[in-house]
Amino acid sequence: MRLTKNPITKVLAVTVLALGSYSTGVMAQSSPAVVCPDYKQPSSKVPSQRVGRKIQDAFEAYSNDLVDEAISILLDIDTSDEFDRAYTDRFVGNLLAAKEGEAKRALSYLEGAARKKLLNDTEHANTLKLVADLNLQEENYATAVEWYKKWQDFTCKENPDVYVRMAQAYYELKQLDKIIEPANKAIALYEEPNKNPYVLKMTSYYERKMYPQTIEVAEELVRMFPDTPQWWTQLGFFYMLVEDYKRALSTFEMALNQGYLKKKSEINALAQLYATNDIPYKSAKLQEKYLKEGLLERDASRLSGIANVWHQAKELKEAANYYGQAAALSNDPDHFRRQGSLLLAAENYSQAISALQKAVDRTPENESGRLYMAMMEAYFYQGKFKEAHKYVQLAKKDKNTARSARSWEPYIKDKARNRGISL
Repeated sequence: MRLTKNPITKVLAVTVLALGSYSTGVMAQSSPAVVCPDYKQPSSKVPSQRVGRKIQDAFEAYSNDLVDEAISILLDIDTSDEFDRAYTDRFVGNLLAAKEGEAKRALSYLEGAARKKLLNDTEHANTLKLVADLNLQEENYATAVEWYKKWQDFTCKENPDVYVRMAQAYYELKQLDKIIEPANKAIALYEEPNKNPYVLKMTSYYERKMYPQTIEVAEELVRMFPDTPQWWTQLGFFYMLVEDYKRALSTFEMALNQGYLKKKSEINALAQLYATNDIPYKSAKLQEKYLKEGLLERDASRLSGIANVWHQAKELKEAANYYGQAAALSNDPDHFRRQGSLLLAAENYSQAISALQKAVDRTPENESGRLYMAMMEAYFYQGKFKEAHKYVQLAKKDKNTARSARSWEPYIKDKARNRGISL
């Protein structure tokens, strides 16, 4: 199975693949078959005396864990009687089915035994089912479905596990639309809720880009299995997929409160949702918490992201602090510029100048006009008019800031003159 690797489908992939392992059981017997009412039941048959003796010998060997000896005894049976042949082949097939790597060989005997209705009802029903299970195990998915249908037609039974296996086979065949009917039947038949048919339905809709239907199934999974963390986070991701950010936020918050968020992708999603829903303060605090715990990486990108949401929350000093931390790791002039600009807005002029100077030192002169203007403002509001005048002259050389610098220049001169400062 190949699913796109994203936070949604990773979960789907793991869950769907988990459905593909079935136990065949060498001599497993289901409850007695109930054949369809219109079937004329024959009398129960037993092997002929000669074949029966060898069957008994084989069974005794099997009972003593001498499986290979039992198979050898059965393979030596030579008979032209159709019932004896079918009965013997069924026994051989059951024994081979229990041996690793012998499934294909087992099928050759079991399919032969089941092709004609020669066995007694329960034996025939069990053989049909085992042939279907082995074909599914051997990835003969279309053949498996055929044999499951034969089992259903013969027994007139509806078994939820069989419907799940049929749905799984349709998934593997990429016949995604055919998954829905058997999955729904399985859901209706299970006495206790079982996640597997829901997962198959959800996968069918998701891979066909039927997102509203996908969400409906995901919501049902949360209702039916509220103690399973992955259904909560998966539902949250689906809401994000259709841009229903309010429901996504609500779902992730409930998951957080229950202690279900354990992965970096989940914390990132919730932090993003807080910011998207105009709650930047919670986004910042959430990231800070998991940064300290080590779940989130402490790199320049993360630190500048936290700075950004602190800025959105109008917590200028916090934002400046995180841009400074990011700058220390990245040496990026933009991080220094943002730190300096926020410190300037917070009226922390000395520290603003220090950060802005680092940005200037790392920025080409022909791109530094806005930095010079910020430096000019920081000096001006400190009453350092000579320095302010110096930077306004530098800003005049940049076409992007020349006009603004010229409007500031006389203002700086007036203030300096009033203070008796010679420029």
